[in-house]
Amino acid sequence: MEESYEAFQNPEDLQSKLYFLLEQLQSMARELPTKYQQRVPYELLSGLANSLLNDTVFEIVKGLMDIQHVTEKHLFQQRLQIINKQRMEIQDLISGNSAEGQASLLETVKKKHTDELRVADMKIVLQLDQKVSDQQVTLEKAGVPGFYVTNNPLEVKVQMHLLDFIFRISKLKLPQ
Repeated sequence: MEESYEAFQNPEDLQSKLYFLLEQLQSMARELPTKYQQRVPYELLSGLANSLLNDTVFEIVKGLMDIQHVTEKHLFQQRLQIINKQRMEIQDLISGNSAEGQASLLETVKKKHTDELRVADMKIVLQLDQKVSDQQVTLEKAGVPGFYVTNNPLEVKVQMHLLDFIFRISKLKLPQ
């Protein structure tokens, strides 16, 4: 049977760490614009501080951030490949046609390219939205307060702020 990390700390140290985490979270929350402060009540910050007592949440958030960065780079590369392919098509069109036929053909190809890129961008946005949903599910299953599946832009922004708080706290020297 595994014992939690907290079991190896005495209650006073744990209490001190909890107060430190809560104080940091409250300070960060006060920096938020008012419309977000209202959505981050003391109970949420207290629950979040409690969940940060062990390093598991920090590790989960770091893993999710790493996955997100890899995904974003991959999607950006996909987009660049489409743009490069389109540039090559235009170069081939320009070098392979007479000046009279180029203008209308060029307009048609540019419109096709614009449509292709719009469709590709919509697919990228859908993939990023799916990544956000996956992150919400992971954090909710890990029991991190404030995380649940939503596509409400205001709630997603609050969750982004909470992730930022967790990331910033992970960089601090916590009391042992």
